[in-house]
Amino acid sequence: MDTEKVDTEERAGTVAVEPSAAQEMVRFDKVVKRFGDNVVLRELDFQVGAGERITLIGPSGSGKTTILRLLMTIERADEGKIHVDGECLTHVQRGGNELPADEKHIRKVRKKIGMVFQQFNLFPNMRVLRNVSEAPVHVLGMSRAEAEAKAIELLDLVGLGEKVDAYPSQLSGGQQQRVAIARALAMQPKVLCLDEVTSALDPELVAEVLNVLRNIAASTDITMLCVTHEMKFARDVSDRVLMFDQGQIVEEAAPDKLFTQPEHQRTRTFLRALLEEH
Repeated sequence: MDTEKVDTEERAGTVAVEPSAAQEMVRFDKVVKRFGDNVVLRELDFQVGAGERITLIGPSGSGKTTILRLLMTIERADEGKIHVDGECLTHVQRGGNELPADEKHIRKVRKKIGMVFQQFNLFPNMRVLRNVSEAPVHVLGMSRAEAEAKAIELLDLVGLGEKVDAYPSQLSGGQQQRVAIARALAMQPKVLCLDEVTSALDPELVAEVLNVLRNIAASTDITMLCVTHEMKFARDVSDRVLMFDQGQIVEEAAPDKLFTQPEHQRTRTFLRALLEEH
């Protein structure tokens, strides 16, 4: 039996499917994050399966982006544990004791995670090819030739193969964001985090970036966690959609169910407000 096909079919149904431990790529275990007196995440438990595409939705301040920032260790959890690909990101075992992870351990696990931000953050003094190939040389230890060959392949994937010699200032916002996506993929992550990647773009450029992400979702087995207000995109690419409010998961379901038959009043209110905005 094709178990991958069965898993895909189950996730496409109306009941959200939690990954088994063997399939698990990301796990948050009772994670708490505070900023002063503001509790942003409240004992958050959730899992993401290998190859699964998860979209996080909810109002501003609900904790969605904080999840991605914790995975990238831009922020540190106050309580709880985070696991990535079977390894604990937040803690290590030493001498029979569990201790907060040191920088060396964090860097090792973090290599499995790539992130594309709202802002493109390209190096303005580097051509596109070097923007994509530089980190694999210095962080992954690739040869320059190998890194550049992979960069050209990824730039072709995002539709920018002809822009290898351009500088970021010579590109549109949508093109710069596509370079940023290629750069994240060049690090060969197992998990790709996408934080409102179209929010800084003019409306006419949004579609080109979303189409690239749809292509990546369709042509690779990378695990994706996406924070977005683009509900059509979420519906097209997601296996599950998680609705957040006040640091907790209010509702989760396959997109066809959540967007057409949400069970929670908070989800219904949020989706109605989004429709009115658009």
